Amino acid sequence: MSGTLDTYRRVLALTGPLLPLLSFLARLPVAMVQFGSVLLVAATSGSLAAAGTVGAALSAGQVLGGPLLGRTADRRGQRPVVLAAAAVNAAATAGLVAGALGGLPVPALAAAGALAGASVPLVGPLARTRSVALAHRAGADEGLVGAVHSLEGTLDEVSFVLGPALVGLAALAAHPAFALALAAALVAVFGTAFALHPTAAATAPTAATAPAGPRARRPRHPGVVHAVRGSLFLQGAMFGACQAGIAALTARLGAPGQAGTVYAAMGVVSAVAGLAVGALPARVGLRLRWRAATGAALVLSVPLLYTDGLLALYAAVTVLGAAYAPHLITAFALTERSVAADRLAEATAWAASALVAGQASALALSGRLAEAHGPDGAFAVAVAAAALALALACATRVPAARGRTPARPAPSSAAPPGAAPVRYAGR
Repeated sequence: MSGTLDTYRRVLALTGPLLPLLSFLARLPVAMVQFGSVLLVAATSGSLAAAGTVGAALSAGQVLGGPLLGRTADRRGQRPVVLAAAAVNAAATAGLVAGALGGLPVPALAAAGALAGASVPLVGPLARTRSVALAHRAGADEGLVGAVHSLEGTLDEVSFVLGPALVGLAALAAHPAFALALAAALVAVFGTAFALHPTAAATAPTAATAPAGPRARRPRHPGVVHAVRGSLFLQGAMFGACQAGIAALTARLGAPGQAGTVYAAMGVVSAVAGLAVGALPARVGLRLRWRAATGAALVLSVPLLYTDGLLALYAAVTVLGAAYAPHLITAFALTERSVAADRLAEATAWAASALVAGQASALALSGRLAEAHGPDGAFAVAVAAAALALALACATRVPAARGRTPARPAPSSAAPPGAAPVRYAGR
């Protein structure tokens, strides 16, 4: 236990305690807007179909816009990209609230949702990119880099538990519009603060990393990067299928209000497992971790097919959560290890988009299967996705060591060779 705490103290010594806090509060709106937009449109229009259309448009905007923002951040630096995206996202979210309350037609609400999705500031992927850059600049070993990924993965998990919970509380206490208004305020304030934090300089482009021109030939990513994106798509499919199955089973049991609590319990266990990954020794390689995480997801998802009570659902879903964060952390670590430093933001954005795309696709499919065949129809999609993810992990050749990707040179203001590495503690 003390060794794990020491590892995370070393991570905070690199980033400073303020950066994780800012990045967490800035990424929280992402989880709030997706769920909140559905509740808001359903409440104001009285139509679940309209709510689903707006939610789908938001997801599509995020899937398509995320990689573009990531590539721009690699080319122009994080600060201007996050500043612009945070401003547009806050305005689009506020516009969605105003439009829904004002009774705008569904196409207009869907357009606002698509803009809100496309302008998500990518704080999660960019914070991961920034923290990894700080670790490499300080000459950190693989164990510490792995702990960086574990901390970032845990922050993602906690945000995706707390975000929907805040939306649910706002909907029960007053109206979903309050939750989305809070999301707009959070992204405006903390997204801006994240962009302006001094650590943004760690990923600033230099003459050595800037592209030669708009038509400059870019080297292809190795095959493992595309396989990891496929694996994340399948994990997103597990998320979506579990959401549909949990909703269907709790409704059948006469306790639909328990759906959010069940899903939150899974997220809490997943976050704890993510922190534990940071304590694994470096000799436990990423290939083994990938296969172990996908294998665990398959084994632990099978009981969902035989779950027919509320307590059994809590038990099955909670245990399954232990496989999720380790897979996410390993997938992003594999991406970081396999791509050039000056393309990392775009690569992690693609990875995050694959996760969102898988979740949205499976949620639509699983919802129909749940209506036709009950909760087992949705849970079967989760099991099938886990099986495919395991097969992909076993079939993919994973390099045993870090590839020779060019390190991002430090900005001109960095310390000269031989000086102590720059740290941001206390900022």
